[in-house]
Amino acid sequence: MPLKDLLVLALDEAADGALARFLQSMGARIQRIRLDELGERLAEADFLIDRLGLALLSDAGWPQETIEARNRRLIHVSVTAFGSYGPRARWRGSELVASAMGGTLRLTGEPDRPPVKEALDACWFHAEMAAAAGAMAALYERESTGLGQHVDVSVQEVAFSRNVNGVLVWQFDRRKLHRVGGALHYGKATVRCIWKLADGYCFHSLMTGRFGAPANQALSDWMDEVGIDNPMRGTDWTRYDRSALDPETRARWEAAMAAFFATRTREEIRTEGRRRGINATVIAEPADVLADPHLEARGFWKESEGRRVPGRFVHIRSADTAASAAKSSNDAGPRRGSRPGPLSGVRVLDFSWALVGSISTKILGDLGCEVVKVESRTRPCLSRIDVQVSVSSSWSLDDKPWFAHLNTSKRSLSLDMKRPESREVLAPLIEWADVVVENFSPGTMAKLGLDYDALAKINPRIVMVSGSVYGQTGPLAREWGVDGTGAALSGRTYLTGWPDRDPVIPGAVPYGDVIVPYVMAAAVCAALTHRRRTGRGCHIDASMYEICVQQMHAAIVAAATGERPRRMGNDDPAMFHQGVYPTRGEDRWIAISLHSESDWQRLCSLAKLDPAKSPRESEEALAAWTREQRDFDLMEQLQTQGIAAGVVQDIEDLVERDPQLRVRQALITLDHPVLGPFAHVRTPIDLSRATVAPFRAPLMGEHNREIASSLCGLPAERIEQLEAMGVFK
Repeated sequence: MPLKDLLVLALDEAADGALARFLQSMGARIQRIRLDELGERLAEADFLIDRLGLALLSDAGWPQETIEARNRRLIHVSVTAFGSYGPRARWRGSELVASAMGGTLRLTGEPDRPPVKEALDACWFHAEMAAAAGAMAALYERESTGLGQHVDVSVQEVAFSRNVNGVLVWQFDRRKLHRVGGALHYGKATVRCIWKLADGYCFHSLMTGRFGAPANQALSDWMDEVGIDNPMRGTDWTRYDRSALDPETRARWEAAMAAFFATRTREEIRTEGRRRGINATVIAEPADVLADPHLEARGFWKESEGRRVPGRFVHIRSADTAASAAKSSNDAGPRRGSRPGPLSGVRVLDFSWALVGSISTKILGDLGCEVVKVESRTRPCLSRIDVQVSVSSSWSLDDKPWFAHLNTSKRSLSLDMKRPESREVLAPLIEWADVVVENFSPGTMAKLGLDYDALAKINPRIVMVSGSVYGQTGPLAREWGVDGTGAALSGRTYLTGWPDRDPVIPGAVPYGDVIVPYVMAAAVCAALTHRRRTGRGCHIDASMYEICVQQMHAAIVAAATGERPRRMGNDDPAMFHQGVYPTRGEDRWIAISLHSESDWQRLCSLAKLDPAKSPRESEEALAAWTREQRDFDLMEQLQTQGIAAGVVQDIEDLVERDPQLRVRQALITLDHPVLGPFAHVRTPIDLSRATVAPFRAPLMGEHNREIASSLCGLPAERIEQLEAMGVFK
């Protein structure tokens, strides 16, 4: 276990959070303490985790300097609604308020009702996984410096970091995305993804180009076989572009698809649909998750107090001890690279594509790793070809701001790996690398001769991480899946929405695609620290499905006790009351969370409501009052009274006006050679000692010669020969 024998002090409710569970799954000992116990325990700890932040800790008599003086090796991690510094550091928050202020709430739900929160603690869970990555990076640096540091994560900023598409369409086209219920926005297109079945629901979307062509054709064929009127018949799916399809055509297609899915059952989608290879997944309830044979086969569960609960966050397979030890005897020890950051000197070979892998290596690169991204013009990343904004074209691989956002702090090596000569470049890079990252379908790397066992023969100390929807093993390992699949299977989709309506997409911005990278990055850092102590590399298997189930922890535990969790709209049993209320202006809203009855009494005084009535009885009167208020003025007024409240911000609010995000530098401007200077979403982790300096994403193959010469040791003549052969393609 990478964190065996390390002690984590968890202040109060931090002990119940996902960060504590992650650290425990890695072998750390978690001890819950009260604030008044901190002084007697601080000196012995490796980690301190809290949900107060430095500002409130200082108010309570524990300024940062005092904490650091008590234990110079301490890694102190704060996860708070707005972060430890900035004008709103002392504001009261909640999951709902942070989601509102971060922009994710605005995009979730149906347009004829208030925005609705994602199931359970989605934004807070995401932030705690970002904190896990920061904590593990700080641990890795401590092995060199002997010093700990403070890791600060804002839930609002992490929620905002999911809004890459929204940031892009606002910056380049001045467009705003809107909530669309059971659909997703893809730049210029809105694509329906939730379909009602005869006995439940499924998630399905038509995928662009040759990546989705076989599955799209399989659906069309099935519709023909059952006699559904099929306007999609005869479509050349290899040329299908979801962003370019005429909206009227899409409406006809989706009407026909709705008629088809309404005749199918959950069992038919699970069996016949899977056999045919259509991109559809049954939307599961928490009880379905508990009974899933795939999770059972992967040994995912653990027993706690006589019931089944989610177990590990990732599966780690260690390298052969003897081989690792033999290699480690010749190791020169930790390197310090030329780039700043806690991971300076770590070398990463990146075979990733799309979101999961690209964000994983972006995090590692932004934190100081030297990253070589291996890609190919013959199979470019989806983010290099998907035209989402007007500045991008269908013919260039270098004019996509989506790719630029996802691939900061990397160098690009374009390589045709099907050519045997490519091994002259790859072999030295495998020896050079500390880490290999990939997120292809399980089995793909083995076909290329680049699976973990093959790499470990060349470099036994290598740490390899594989990200996929289902994991590398189990009966579903090689099945189709995307971001929405993890949400559907884990219960996230089923529990997002209103009790009296169908479920909605849990966040019209990616979720599994953006939390898995932080878990992967955290696990890599923990494995690198463990390798320093033992000399052993490992293979990390990260499953989006399993990590989404971790986010659903509370609902899974409830189902294990016989409950049947249902959609709750914006309610939260941990709150006295909360909701989203209209304010003055079109589609303007404010989120209000009342932690206690005293919060309700103060709100009644402000709004001139009857304090003898319950919040539920006063909903209409409260909404009538908020409807007459300006959202930002009302938020300030409520926060001044100690009531957790936040405007349901749109992308213009976030990018142009939010003072907290501005102080935290949530957007950084980088100058791109094709797109020019524009704001990029940064990796939302603050470190008190380490400096980070992200740089802009590469053009396709921009660093071919540099990498082949300086890292692979190839002479100029051989590089020219390989170029002429088309190896650098």
